[in-house]
Amino acid sequence: MATKTEARAAVTLGDPRWAAVVARDAAADGRFFYSVRTTGVFCRPSCGARTPRPENVGFHASVEAAEQAGFRACRRCKPGEPSLAVKHADRVAELCRFIQASEEMPSLEQLAERAGLSPYHLHRVFKAVTGLTPKGYAAAQRAERIRTGLTKRGSVTEAIYDAGFNSSGRFYETSSQVLGMTPTNFRAGGANTEIRFAIAECSLGPILVATSDRGVCAILMGDDPDALAKDLQDRFPQATLVGGDATFEQLVAKVVGFVEAPGVGLDLPLDVRGTAFQQRVWQALREIPAGKTASYTDIAERIGAPKSVRAVAQACGANALAVVIPCHRVVRNDGALSGYRWGGERKRTLLEREAESSKREGLKRGAQG
Repeated sequence: MATKTEARAAVTLGDPRWAAVVARDAAADGRFFYSVRTTGVFCRPSCGARTPRPENVGFHASVEAAEQAGFRACRRCKPGEPSLAVKHADRVAELCRFIQASEEMPSLEQLAERAGLSPYHLHRVFKAVTGLTPKGYAAAQRAERIRTGLTKRGSVTEAIYDAGFNSSGRFYETSSQVLGMTPTNFRAGGANTEIRFAIAECSLGPILVATSDRGVCAILMGDDPDALAKDLQDRFPQATLVGGDATFEQLVAKVVGFVEAPGVGLDLPLDVRGTAFQQRVWQALREIPAGKTASYTDIAERIGAPKSVRAVAQACGANALAVVIPCHRVVRNDGALSGYRWGGERKRTLLEREAESSKREGLKRGAQG
């Protein structure tokens, strides 16, 4: 009897799903369910009930499979219902649609009432799902509207009011933060905007670093320095591109040092420009720790848009700040490396470098402990 019990326990302990059960990992909810022979119930991985003995545990791919095996749903975690994370994501997705359709920014209290949550709780949930506060999301959405409006025919004033600003004065007060330049210059493709840049060498090949008056606006990698310069010029066709001086070279050296060792961080202001959706994706990417990866599906779920996997991939491809916005940490659902704007080998090298650095840090902390 003891041998059979030990054998069952060994099977469970050797299953990678067991670690998710012990950790009560909410990220594993929906991917599988586990049952407990002694109680006759089945649970989701994040269930707060006492951790069962491994020899009593079985795993199931779905609620139906667990029920067909003769187990009933846990009353505590209610595995037959959507998880709390899914409910939050659905609520936030609905609020995002509501914000997009509103001419005026709804107040936090209005959003909270609509979601059936307290303002404080909603603020936390919204930021956890999208990476932005409700106010930040609305600002990004309005910035997207103004960018779209300025690319169309019509006056700048019409674009400002169509984007939801009550007055042109209010918009011009924030135009630098919204567009990185005046709306007239934005419409002219960056005219009268000065961008400093330099091309250096790092272990991954040529690297271009560019800054606006707001901060680092591009970190591009490739095999051909001329192609990198053309890429920058295409992004700002009417901007004045100025080669960096000795002081700028020091900034470039900091960026190169960060690319060589991403774990050290980059203490420089950034000029991150993109649509509201892209901003949400990029914020989610920046929350992936060095040495870890996430799938496109994971990112889509984190920002409350689980059906936008392809759009997430497109946002990764539009990223102009290599390594700083770590799109190299996004992989396929099976863990295999996917496409990377700056080349698959660079992606592999960055991930290997970060994994090794993370391992060294872990050993160092273990030695200190």
